[in-house]
Amino acid sequence: MTDPEATPASAPVANGWGSSSQMHALVLMALTLGGLYLCYRLASPFLPALAWALALAVLFAPAQRWLEAKLKYPSVAATINVLIVAVIVVLPATFIGDRLISEAISGAETITALVDSGQWRRNLEAYPLLAPAGHWIERQFDLPGMVNNVTAWLTNTAASLARESVLQLIGVVLTFYMLFYFLRDRRAILRLLRSLLPLSETDMSRLFADVGDTVHATVYGTLAVAVVQGTLGGLMFWWLGLPAPLLWGIVMGLLAVVPVLGAFIVWIPAAIFLLLDGSGGKALLLALWGGIVVGGIDNLLYPMLVGRRLKMHTVIAFVSIVGGLILFGSSGLILGPLIFAITRLLLEVWSRRNASPSVGGISQRTPASAPVMGATDDSSL
Repeated sequence: MTDPEATPASAPVANGWGSSSQMHALVLMALTLGGLYLCYRLASPFLPALAWALALAVLFAPAQRWLEAKLKYPSVAATINVLIVAVIVVLPATFIGDRLISEAISGAETITALVDSGQWRRNLEAYPLLAPAGHWIERQFDLPGMVNNVTAWLTNTAASLARESVLQLIGVVLTFYMLFYFLRDRRAILRLLRSLLPLSETDMSRLFADVGDTVHATVYGTLAVAVVQGTLGGLMFWWLGLPAPLLWGIVMGLLAVVPVLGAFIVWIPAAIFLLLDGSGGKALLLALWGGIVVGGIDNLLYPMLVGRRLKMHTVIAFVSIVGGLILFGSSGLILGPLIFAITRLLLEVWSRRNASPSVGGISQRTPASAPVMGATDDSSL
């Protein structure tokens, strides 16, 4: 019989707390977390390019699969796919930028001529209801000085945009550079993620499907809202008799896609021009329509469209989108909903693990001989 006092009570357990294996695990965990943090800091300057490259890769993955089936060379297929994306994205952006700059400068010159000649005052005096507003504006503000300052600001802004276009071009080139490898090497990337993440095959397939659904819902929701905003703005321009309503409707729709910008960049100057031109009623109507209808439809439709596709409550969808824009800038339009979707999946995994402790944790994997529905490397991304 073994003497119970033969083993000292203070002897460390081989796998207990304070053992060498536990200390090694803690050190490894600390080094891993430190490495992940440093990797994030290294990648943070490229986060917008990475986010948009990921979104474009998800959207154009079907085209990549079709091209690979036809051409048999993934690199050639990815090159053609990137060129197609560049034509779809770069050409409209270039058109909008040039058109906005030229029209902004032209509109500023027109308004300057109206103010300097005093024509704006005579236009307002033709309407008894607007004449007091014109006199109040003239007493309270140095309108010619303000208009000259705005004109100078527009000129300087156009020059700064020309300088910053080089940085924007670098960002676009980085996005397409990463997009090429995301498309060409997507199967290898997905296999690497499957091997690194401690999730079952079913959860990994669900994760990839959620990422794909999130990107599709976000992008297509944005495009749907942009079409609605552009249509509403163009119809109001047509009804008020403003020039080129179709063109400005398209421009407002395309600007609505850009998170920092929006349709207000078009309808606010148009309302000011109508006011100074003596059409105060039309200016007020355009301002109300743009501010309430065109601007409000974004906050109403976008969370509804995105939340319905992701089976996410409208409030949560709104917080993920707006919070993502505040935290990450324009790339937050993609990253915000993605973070919410991935976190929701992880919480569901932990909930199942706590409900069924005998399963063995989140690192249990389905055997290779038992394929999971939708678990192919390229099924969802």
